[in-house]
Amino acid sequence: MAIIIIALSVIIGIILYPYLPPTMITHWGLYGEPNGYSTRSFGVFFMPILMLVLYFLLKFLPSTDPYKKNFIQFKSYYDKFVVVVLGFLFYLYLLTLLANIFSFNLVRFLPPAFAVLFYYTGVLMSVARQNWFVGFRTPWTLSDVTVWNKTHILGAKLFKAVALISLLGIFLPRYALFFILLPIILVSLIIFIYSYLAYRFK
Repeated sequence: MAIIIIALSVIIGIILYPYLPPTMITHWGLYGEPNGYSTRSFGVFFMPILMLVLYFLLKFLPSTDPYKKNFIQFKSYYDKFVVVVLGFLFYLYLLTLLANIFSFNLVRFLPPAFAVLFYYTGVLMSVARQNWFVGFRTPWTLSDVTVWNKTHILGAKLFKAVALISLLGIFLPRYALFFILLPIILVSLIIFIYSYLAYRFK
């Protein structure tokens, strides 16, 4: 499925290439205002190349992990996570191409994609076993398996909650990115502090 997503991005990029402007918008501000540009070739081909590199990187990293045996316990969830990440990037890529053709506010269409990404991240965190590449990797979770498990139980619930909060951006599109960025920053801080406290008072 991952390779299909990457191949589809290449095909769509080639099909839409003639309809795209010579200078493409490739970045938007918090309220959807264009603030970054690139050449058409870069705008069309960078994301598929990035997706391909990321795919091989995500497939390779577990084999280098000192805890690589633990990956076996949640490999099916991890493989689905790779597909979700590539699907997320494909969605952003498609929005970018279409926004350059039809001139719409891309930001208002982001909340559903982030909601899916955050929710499945929560699912993965609920089953992830101690390792160096996937999960909430703090000095304390990597030092104690019990702290790892407790932190990931909490983190999984919080990421699922953030997924729901991010959907509020559908109804308040002007503040869509705030509903995405602020909760995830807060959750990251909570998880970091919790992992320390769980280790300190175990």
